[in-house]
Amino acid sequence: MAFWTQLMLLLWKNFMYRRRQPLLVELLWPLFLFFILVAVRHSHPPLEHHECHFPNKPLPSAGTVPWLQGLICNVNNTCFPQLTPGEEPGRLSNFNDSLVSRLLADARTVLGGASAHRTLAGLGKLIATLRAARST
Repeated sequence: MAFWTQLMLLLWKNFMYRRRQPLLVELLWPLFLFFILVAVRHSHPPLEHHECHFPNKPLPSAGTVPWLQGLICNVNNTCFPQLTPGEEPGRLSNFNDSLVSRLLADARTVLGGASAHRTLAGLGKLIATLRAARST
């Protein structure tokens, strides 16, 4: 006989034997575990807590900056008994006064204006002039 046929017959024989004559342990072990769960449940009754509201945390699909702000600003994961400002549907940005938001706003004003483009273009010309002066 082939190996797989013998294995299948052995497993079938074991299954039929267990079905006809279950062991006492096979019957008592699930009951024992169930009674342990009942004892733990009765020894530690549930405690009543107030409603718990957490600050919203944007997902990575909302953008990298909002996602990082959510990770940094909500590190301690505080539970509030009242509604948080960001629990309105569709609202993600409740970090408008955070350090990261202010830093990004300042960087945007410094680097995003027309004067920044002129300064960077002037730096390119300055580098070319310095290279020409160095080679002479």
